[in-house]
Amino acid sequence: MELTSRGNVQIRAITAATAAVAEAVAAAGLLPSATHERVRNIVASPLSGRAGDHPDIRGWVDDLDLEIQNQPGLAALPGRFWFGIDDGRGDVSGMAADVGLQVLDDGDHHDPGDQGDRGHGVALLLAGRDTGVRLRPSHAVPTLAAVAARFVDSPETTWRVSELADCAALLDGLTVSEEPGATWPPVTRPPVGWIEQNDGRITLGAAVPLGVLAVPVAEYLATIGAPMVITPWRSVLVCDLAEHEAEAALQVLAPMGLVFDENSPWLDVSACTGSPGCAHAAANVRADAAAALHATSGVHRHFVGCERACGSPLAGEVLMATGDGYRQLRFVG
Repeated sequence: MELTSRGNVQIRAITAATAAVAEAVAAAGLLPSATHERVRNIVASPLSGRAGDHPDIRGWVDDLDLEIQNQPGLAALPGRFWFGIDDGRGDVSGMAADVGLQVLDDGDHHDPGDQGDRGHGVALLLAGRDTGVRLRPSHAVPTLAAVAARFVDSPETTWRVSELADCAALLDGLTVSEEPGATWPPVTRPPVGWIEQNDGRITLGAAVPLGVLAVPVAEYLATIGAPMVITPWRSVLVCDLAEHEAEAALQVLAPMGLVFDENSPWLDVSACTGSPGCAHAAANVRADAAAALHATSGVHRHFVGCERACGSPLAGEVLMATGDGYRQLRFVG
């Protein structure tokens, strides 16, 4: 299994019984809509509602997922289109999702789950950039769905909002009340280690080296029986643990290869699938990334097998395999 930069789990290299695998995934509740499965792409602040002095936006995620499924037209969204919901800590907005929400610290600490119209502390983002539109909590999810529907109806044929020549039509009927243009810096490191929740329980943050989750590790994670969150930094959060449960899990998972140390060099390196899993790749980029583990110098390095540069973060260095080594595809400091 592989964890992706969109917080997904991919089951790869299935050679037999593919229908049975699909049926098992569906039976687990992971495929609630066959028509909309490719467009239910939502990333949200993974620690929301558990740790930190930020509003709990988990209810928005559920509401948005249902709203997407309930609108037949949204099934036509490109598979690369995605939604981002940031609870105010700034961890998700820097990923430049096509359309997103950023809870603002404007002194009005209302609950985003409140369906009333208190406050105007939610910014609407397009491609990670503040549009200047401010939303009431009760309008947040419907607005995201409406903007996505306008993207579907756009006369321009593009995969992403960032590729549109003019985004103005996506904001039809919305009032721009603040100066637009603000952005948030990209985050490249996951929350790892022993994380104390607001309720006194513990979340264990575990990075998964190069996003490859081995079956024995996944099986043990399942036996813990705790809520889990897959983050867009190829890591796992095991949540709502009592201290003794967290200690026991940590003693088992750390020797199995999960990373709980915030100083680990594994947090500064990532890679696409590479060969042999991807026919486009010019090298086994994961093996090369692992070999270069201690040469990161504090800069995140992402190894890719071709110019598509799948899963590349928006900060750090992207190195592309050429068949005879690597060349720098881009660098953002």
